[in-house]
Amino acid sequence: MDGGTYSYRLFTRSDFSAFWALFTDNLVNLLILSGVCQFVFQMPPEIVYGRIVPGAAVAILAGVAVYTLMAKWAATRQGRDVTALPYGISTPVMFVYLFGVIGPIYWATQDPLLAWQVGIGAGFMGGIVAALGAVVGPYLKRITPRAGMLGTLCGIALVFIGSVPLAEIFENPVIGFTSLLFILWGLIGRFRLPGNLPAGLVAIGAGTVIAIVLGEAKFDFSGVGAYPPVPYIGDMIAGIQYLFANPELFLVLIPVQIYNFIETMNNVESAEAAGDSYPVGLCQVTDGAGTMIGAVFGSPFPTTVYIGHPAYKRLDAHAGYIVGVALVIAAAAFLGFLSFLAGLIPIAAAAPVLVFVSVSLITNTAWSIKPMHMAAVSFAILPHISEFLMVKWGSLMNALRASGVEGLPALGDANLTAALLMEGAHYEGHLALSQGAILTGLIWGAIVADVIDARFRMAGAFALAAAAMSSLGIIHAPTLQMPQFDGITVGYVIIGAFLYLYPLVAPKEDLEERVIVPDEPDMMDDIPPAQRA
Repeated sequence: MDGGTYSYRLFTRSDFSAFWALFTDNLVNLLILSGVCQFVFQMPPEIVYGRIVPGAAVAILAGVAVYTLMAKWAATRQGRDVTALPYGISTPVMFVYLFGVIGPIYWATQDPLLAWQVGIGAGFMGGIVAALGAVVGPYLKRITPRAGMLGTLCGIALVFIGSVPLAEIFENPVIGFTSLLFILWGLIGRFRLPGNLPAGLVAIGAGTVIAIVLGEAKFDFSGVGAYPPVPYIGDMIAGIQYLFANPELFLVLIPVQIYNFIETMNNVESAEAAGDSYPVGLCQVTDGAGTMIGAVFGSPFPTTVYIGHPAYKRLDAHAGYIVGVALVIAAAAFLGFLSFLAGLIPIAAAAPVLVFVSVSLITNTAWSIKPMHMAAVSFAILPHISEFLMVKWGSLMNALRASGVEGLPALGDANLTAALLMEGAHYEGHLALSQGAILTGLIWGAIVADVIDARFRMAGAFALAAAAMSSLGIIHAPTLQMPQFDGITVGYVIIGAFLYLYPLVAPKEDLEERVIVPDEPDMMDDIPPAQRA
């Protein structure tokens, strides 16, 4: 078919199921950030629901407009239907902004207005950094093995998007299991539901009905009203001025935005692996611009291409699902329905949709890479497990303090670290792995994949790049720092030097012949066992 004459339908029936999955993802993020801002940082409702939430909705609308046009362009160019890239507030970066930027300002000043101003100032500056990713993003995409990029996404999907919602299901099993049943039947098993109803809608609806019957849902219309989006230029400038007066905050801001544009790059690669190709540089500019627009209208939180495109591709979605999510989120934000939905829809009813997104991403990764690269994917997942442990250990310590336990040492205390080590909990190692986990996972996935492919110099280059980033504190450190030649940096240098130098002197047969590892499948020929003679 001539790509120039191809007619792409933005809306199809299959967009309904995808809509409920993406809507749930965005809704959960908005519920979390509004709850933390209101009840942890004591921001008044007029800031949370009158400024932050409408600003986030404007950012989502702006990005969705671009990604809808991009999908139409891609379909016309390729002469076939494509699935638009999912888009919304970046979940990992949202938590960094909450507890790494807004939280410290509030705790230091007890001024929620200043904390919000610094938040939107940081969001605007961070958007600039994210957009600059377009300069290096296409090059990184060319040289980084797919297993490294998708593997680190699998780590996020496994521990944060999959296991946490699954735990929430088991905390409220009557509601959660009922919703999970319909996700298992309609989205994972792919069986039709009566009337061909979207499984995501049925899952959330069934869970919500049960919650109403059990008295675990409430109809609260007190927050409903008109909250039109308004630009807050003066407040944003005040926040930026505070940032430059306290430049140590940039040590949090810059690394997390580097993470954000790499997350965009990885998610675009995930879409390409599922069959839809988009220009990574333009996507990074769009995400940065969306973040900056959101900051102008009051939202501190960065936006990004979402994890999960393969799941929406499996559902045969077009672009209608992202358009629907943007319009519904905007309506809920501008009319104050977010607080109403927060009381009505239980987390356990929405959580199964996120579990599906997690499972689908991991499954698609396994199908889209060479079998022998699953070792690289597995390696890339591991740093995120450490990140998960650090988050939960921190939550445990905060919970103990909140419950009245006195005299608790801080995580990192030498005696506590030694005691944890005696119990087999390697705090220092997990801490190092958790800092910059997405970059660490990508790097190690790339090193392993390149070694498997005998691309030794490229593997060595990734190791030496990791040494430089470790030395500067981009990975394995809490903040940026002057160059340091610590143990982890030395370790990366040793790996990089070996991978560069040894292949120059090694016997040729040692570089061409593979060793058979006992009790391991031999997948070096890329032929699945079932297809071998």
